[in-house]
Amino acid sequence: MIQHLQNNGLKTISQNGSHVKLLNPQTGKSVVVPYHSKGLRKGLKKAILQQTGLK
Repeated sequence: MIQHLQNNGLKTISQNGSHVKLLNPQTGKSVVVPYHSKGLRKGLKKAILQQTGLK
């Protein structure tokens, strides 16, 4: 998910433990994404995309 967001123009702001904070420079919106081996559930993926302004 993080790679997908970065490929769509989001920039990594910071990382704290198992979470990465990304910023969409076009919209100014930011989002915190979990970064671990477990997959993300469908609802969380949808929420992340909405928060970043990609969907």
